[in-house]
Amino acid sequence: MAEKSNGNVLPGAGRLVLVSDDEPSLRELLSHVLEEEGYSVVSAASGQEALETFRKYSDEIVLIIQDLKLPDLDGARLLARYTTEAPGIPVVVITAFSTSNNAVEAMRLGAYDYIKKPFEVDAIRQVVNRAVGKHDESRGSVKSAEEAPQRKYDLIGNHHSIQEVMDLVNRVASTDSTVLIQGESGTGKELVARALHDRSQRQDEPFISVNCSAFTETLLESELFGHKKGAFTGSVADTDGFFMAADGGTLFLDEVADMSLTTQVKILRVIEERIVTPVGSTCAEPVNVRIVAATNKKIREEIEDGSFREDLYYRLNVIPVELPPLRDRKEDIPLLAGYFIRKHSERMGKELTGISESAIEKLRGYEWPGNVRELDNIIQRHVALCKGKEIESVQLRDHVPASPAEGSAAPRGFGIPEQGMDLEEHLDDVETGFLREALSATGGNMTEAARLLGMSYRSMRYRVQKLRVRDTEIVV
Repeated sequence: MAEKSNGNVLPGAGRLVLVSDDEPSLRELLSHVLEEEGYSVVSAASGQEALETFRKYSDEIVLIIQDLKLPDLDGARLLARYTTEAPGIPVVVITAFSTSNNAVEAMRLGAYDYIKKPFEVDAIRQVVNRAVGKHDESRGSVKSAEEAPQRKYDLIGNHHSIQEVMDLVNRVASTDSTVLIQGESGTGKELVARALHDRSQRQDEPFISVNCSAFTETLLESELFGHKKGAFTGSVADTDGFFMAADGGTLFLDEVADMSLTTQVKILRVIEERIVTPVGSTCAEPVNVRIVAATNKKIREEIEDGSFREDLYYRLNVIPVELPPLRDRKEDIPLLAGYFIRKHSERMGKELTGISESAIEKLRGYEWPGNVRELDNIIQRHVALCKGKEIESVQLRDHVPASPAEGSAAPRGFGIPEQGMDLEEHLDDVETGFLREALSATGGNMTEAARLLGMSYRSMRYRVQKLRVRDTEIVV
């Protein structure tokens, strides 16, 4: 077990990761996650401290995780120092959503990958293990299967539909053909995209994921294609977009059917001509990316409605992948449940041996509107609350009641007093109750409580502070 001093895990017990961020709680969270993955951690609160620590332990460091906004040293300059002095060590940058343009610039300067705040813990684990895998390969290190980071992304299941998907992924990953993944929310579309990238010749280059529904039309174009200084209010410098950040690697366009028709035309041009024209520029720049797109919409219906271009559909749908909903492969539920129990038990330090047959039967009888993501969430909650060695029963979330037909009476039974009520105050009380229950179930561990409630650590901390939940001693 590594020694700890002033919040740092010192070298000696495992390979070292340098974490630099001026926010103590974020350093603690990242240290906790990295320790669970078997790494030693040394952290720094400023750019100068990070640089000194880096120079002291450069022979042991296998990865650097760095916030772009440090109080005393520009993140890009610090990154340049790292890549000059030890170019073999991958750097993962952390950035707020509002500074994603800086993240793109960091990628151009040599960062291996970047993570946006607020982030999911699983996303951190995947990026870290992939980056350390690159470091191991660059050094030619040989490790046992037990020690080697997990670099393969697989859909879990024995159902023929999932086996067919993974067989297709294995066959087409080495090509540069565009892929269109269709399926309901929670079926694993990004997992398939990452599997394609991880098995391709581009695996050591960036994998950039963009949720097209999260941006307005004008902002999406700027984020995708970049922009020139003065192109719009606030554009104070030339900035590369996600296409250029993914140059040489894979660009994953999630919820691609939510793009405007104008943006679709520009995406079509990139695919056809392999060039990108930044917003406010007349000069096109060459780009080499593999495009993987995904949508949870029925894209044929979108074409018929005139909201999606048919020519773009054919360009994207060179390799079609259809992911089945969980309700159509319920035979895989025991396998998935077992996997999630093992995953969450290890991370929570518990020793669960399994789940009862009656609980499995209840899971099989559910229709899973949230698919595999919902199953993961439910198992995670029951692992956290389980007091024994086995999950004996499961409590499934009720379906949201359908809206009443026009003209019919509104459903009763919500307990609204005749004199009325303060809805905001009532919702605060309900949220406070869930926060306290989650913190109680996890011994005050905010990281595990956040996982239990299906939210990020940052969101959990914000709600705890907002609602002044202080009845339970809170740890990270």
